Amino acid sequence: MVGIQLPQRAAGFLMNKELKYFAKVMDTPERPVLAILGGAKVKDKIQLISNLLNKVNEMVIVGGMAFTFLKKLNNMEIGSSLYDSEGADIVEELMAKAAANGVKMHLPVDFVTGDKFNENATVGAATVESGIPAGHLGLDCGPKSVEIFKEPIARAKTIIWNGPVGVFEWENFSKGTKTVMDAVVAATDKGVTTIIGG
Repeated sequence: MVGIQLPQRAAGFLMNKELKYFAKVMDTPERPVLAILGGAKVKDKIQLISNLLNKVNEMVIVGGMAFTFLKKLNNMEIGSSLYDSEGADIVEELMAKAAANGVKMHLPVDFVTGDKFNENATVGAATVESGIPAGHLGLDCGPKSVEIFKEPIARAKTIIWNGPVGVFEWENFSKGTKTVMDAVVAATDKGVTTIIGG
């Protein structure tokens, strides 16, 4: 529990407070509940996505994971963007569960692209319809996607966010994450319960 060896170790009051807060959000949340899920691989978040589909009203799928959904569901050309072939096998099952549970799903519609996975990549733009050219990667959500995502954020009374929208560590590909973060902060300032992690 701590960075040094002590004979007795225990979780503290802060951890207890965090667990109670998280349990409240998961067991008796104020609705509507929104989950924003990003990250690279669907298969790494299958259990999280599946469990949240039993608890949320809306879900936003972003980050590298979105390309697996978009390729599988829309046959989108994704260039060299992340694609999780194992995760792709369960995308339709997850979407069916969302539909059965009345969960409204949101996926990006446009992207900021790069010609390489590098901070100094040449920046471009793409949409679901245009696809991402061969040799290019989607590294952030575009401005239209962010505007779409602001709507469920504004509706939500509880927000659970896990994983970034884009490669936020690089300035050229950080705007999606920063803009979504600003919207979540504004919602939190208005009294929305928010948990952010991962």
